[in-house]
Amino acid sequence: MQVEAQALSVERGGRIVFSDIGFRLAAGESLVVTGPNGAGKSTLLRAIAGLLPLASGRIELSPAADAPRGEFCHYVGHADALKPSLTAFENVAFFAALLATHGRRPTGAQVDAALARLGLAAIADLPCAYLSAGQKRRAALSRLIAVFRPIWLLDEPLTALDSASQTILLDLMHAHLKEGGIVIAATHAPLPIGARELALKSARAA
Repeated sequence: MQVEAQALSVERGGRIVFSDIGFRLAAGESLVVTGPNGAGKSTLLRAIAGLLPLASGRIELSPAADAPRGEFCHYVGHADALKPSLTAFENVAFFAALLATHGRRPTGAQVDAALARLGLAAIADLPCAYLSAGQKRRAALSRLIAVFRPIWLLDEPLTALDSASQTILLDLMHAHLKEGGIVIAATHAPLPIGARELALKSARAA
């Protein structure tokens, strides 16, 4: 899998958020998107995931596929997107079923294994309303390994994680890259995964 973006621009609310953005990533490569608040880091990830339209430019995957680009992407935003009344297991199982492609619905054992990998096995049956910010973040991130998708789009992935949890996530990123996956992360914090950097400027500074 390879992903290439050429001359991207996105408009929101009648304002150009960024323009003329491009990059190319092959299997096993990663990109860190940096820049000040409002520069469009989150917007770029959402556009790559197919959640926002492009004002101009194009994003291509190769080899070419008939399925929409979003079906190859795992997008984990800065919000954890967990339903408070559901347990950690129920939340992850819901997303795993939603994100599964070609009828390959993950088993309960796969969901359990994903939660365990993120250190959540002991609280998998607790409603997410009772989880700490770090536990909620880990539950959201466990979707990455509950269902395989080759492109990981991560918005501030280290937010709310303690040092041990950060190490676990970095290990998962390294493993994903080693297996030929792609990681694109928007972050203010250092992310030691050997990534190239794409620095966005604020609209006022552009």
